[in-house]
Amino acid sequence: MTNPAGGLPPISVRQPQPHDIVDNPVRVCGIGTGFEATFSARVRAADGTELAATSITAGTGTGGLGNFHVDLALSALPGPQGVVEVFEFSAEDGSEINKVVVPVTFGPALIDPYAGFLQYTVQRGDTLSKLARQFYGNASLYPRIFEANRHLLSDPNRIFTGQVLRIPQ
Repeated sequence: MTNPAGGLPPISVRQPQPHDIVDNPVRVCGIGTGFEATFSARVRAADGTELAATSITAGTGTGGLGNFHVDLALSALPGPQGVVEVFEFSAEDGSEINKVVVPVTFGPALIDPYAGFLQYTVQRGDTLSKLARQFYGNASLYPRIFEANRHLLSDPNRIFTGQVLRIPQ
């Protein structure tokens, strides 16, 4: 279902973007409208465990779109991967509709405290272990870099010259 005024969907998440590294609390913002201008946001771990949830009021309740932003404090520090979900409940049957699901990486699960990331362009001869030794002083911390780049990497032993990797700080 799209909004006739401008063709935008009923809910659009602008932050986080897919595969962003997020902090705690997780900041979620975008534009939307819902039944009676109310919809919901939640954060889940990769295994589906709900870590935070809240209701959001935005829009006009008559189909108009409005900005929203909310900070969701995580109830627990999950593994590194998860999702942010923003959706509304159907007035007809209570089911979740117009759901937007954004895959994210939890920065504090990689390095705590988490302060952001550097971008590094892979050079010939680099390995994740070599980068971990360079940036963290310990080659065995390469999983931090691997998890921060799951959207690019499927195997920690296969990185390629020219790839731009995120190095959590």
